[in-house]
Amino acid sequence: MDIVKPRTLSGFMELLPEDQMKMERMMQILRETYMCFAFTPLDTPVIESAEVLLAKGGGETEKQIYRFQKGDSDLALRFDLTVPLAKYVAAHYAELAFPFRRYQIGKVYRGERAQRGRFREFYQADIDVIGDGKLDILNEAEIPAIIYSAFTRLGLKRFCIRVNNRKLLNGFYRMNGMAEKASEIMRIVDKLDKIGEVKVKQLLIDELAMRPYKAENILGFMAIRGTTSEILERLESYRGMDDIFDKGLEELRTVTRYLAEFGVPAENFAVDLTIARGLDYYTGTVYETTLTDHPEIGSVCSGGRYDNLAGYYTDRQLPGVGISIGLTRLFYVLQEQKLLSDELMTAPCDVLVLPMTENLAPAVSAATALRAAGLRTQLYGEQKKFKQKMSYADRIHVPYVVLLGEDEISEGILSVKNMETGEQRKLTAEEAANLILRTVREKNALPPITG
Repeated sequence: MDIVKPRTLSGFMELLPEDQMKMERMMQILRETYMCFAFTPLDTPVIESAEVLLAKGGGETEKQIYRFQKGDSDLALRFDLTVPLAKYVAAHYAELAFPFRRYQIGKVYRGERAQRGRFREFYQADIDVIGDGKLDILNEAEIPAIIYSAFTRLGLKRFCIRVNNRKLLNGFYRMNGMAEKASEIMRIVDKLDKIGEVKVKQLLIDELAMRPYKAENILGFMAIRGTTSEILERLESYRGMDDIFDKGLEELRTVTRYLAEFGVPAENFAVDLTIARGLDYYTGTVYETTLTDHPEIGSVCSGGRYDNLAGYYTDRQLPGVGISIGLTRLFYVLQEQKLLSDELMTAPCDVLVLPMTENLAPAVSAATALRAAGLRTQLYGEQKKFKQKMSYADRIHVPYVVLLGEDEISEGILSVKNMETGEQRKLTAEEAANLILRTVREKNALPPITG
């Protein structure tokens, strides 16, 4: 039989155990943060009917989707977590309490060209609040607090949550006689960070046949800068020219008004009129979060308000607001920039029990007692020499080893070795458990990101 060379497809991430533990810790922190804000967990199928997934799609989405036939079924892999959520809420409307708050961390698939930091299979970590008919603006004001809490708990300090409102943009385009091209304009303007003003202006002229002075008006509006209060004051000069613009300005004021009460520092927040989000279903507040020291990687958390995402599945009005963290991309960048903590616990267990006698019963009992105390415990059962056993302990980076020989068995104690300091102590099973638990709790309290 020929040996097939093991390989991983381009655009698919596989991590070694230590890095996978760091990824799992990040997911754990996000789950805890989302649950702290009263979001409930949800899981949806990775495979859906292509008809269901593409109901809102088409265009670029259809080009990127992984689609296949199984018998007579036309199937596809989910390309995000938002469309399956819309389907889920429409299907289970009668069984849900509204507002419905859910979080979901799961893999999605896009058949695009793999490149640095962009994957074909990747984790998204989403939250959404869905209303029944109406959804108060306070939900949009709360989103920056959730982003801030999640990122700070992960260990990130230098990041900025950038916020805008699509009604502001739609109103501005309408007052300038460009309402019919608003979506196309926003799609092009959304590229400002990537290609710059000169190229964006040229795209507006070339693709939309826009007069140069109108393109300059758009870029002038987008260039409004300053503190939150300064930007809002500049925007007041447009009040009364368009009712949609006025509504967007009031919503933006409301979102920014509650920042202090929600605990979001001014240095981690900015009103940015260039933020549009390319997707047409956003109708109000939109968010993008960038790492201050790495603007080149773009947004690592984005989303916004939508009013009729479930319209293809139900005639009920189900407005919502949500954000998505591109977790695989974020992890890749942090790993590349060496920002993942080396202090984080990455061992598969808290303590490794090494039997030193032929009679394994005492070691089995010790391992059982340590597990009962709440410790992740591995019983090493291989018939290896002592040096090989300790080498294994080093390889898995376990913080503690319990040695159980004839002396320990006769005395009814455990020899506990701290693998970091080399210190070895003789303790009762209870004392050993308490010591290891204290160390593990301290280690687990450390954030997975160092800056």
